Amino acid sequence: MQTSKDNDSDHNMEFASGNVQLITTKESWDQKLEQAKRDSNIVIANFSATWCGPCKMIAPYYSELSVKYQAIMFLLVDVDELTDLSTTWDIKATPTFFFLKDGKEFDKLVGANKPELLKKITAITDVALHNQ
Repeated sequence: MQTSKDNDSDHNMEFASGNVQLITTKESWDQKLEQAKRDSNIVIANFSATWCGPCKMIAPYYSELSVKYQAIMFLLVDVDELTDLSTTWDIKATPTFFFLKDGKEFDKLVGANKPELLKKITAITDVALHNQ
């Protein structure tokens, strides 16, 4: 018999498929941001919750985007697992997507809005392509 902790882990795996990286500690958050800064990558951090309906709805789409846009680092933070980090980022609703460059927020999207998420990602990649 599985414990509820195992079920939570399995559930998070559904959220973090494709190239989405599940962040489970403050240390891994810091490491990923540092890595993105070194590689000059944009980071999209999805602050979500396993119990959140809209989060479940957009998770497969977020994973698809992570495969399509490999120059962007896609992170997933469970607000219930990392409450301190969520508080630091002042999360009021889930999902909340933060767009980060050099560890600093330059854009944000609150809610499971697929067209808006795609629009923001497309805008980022267009700018990146023009700057090469």
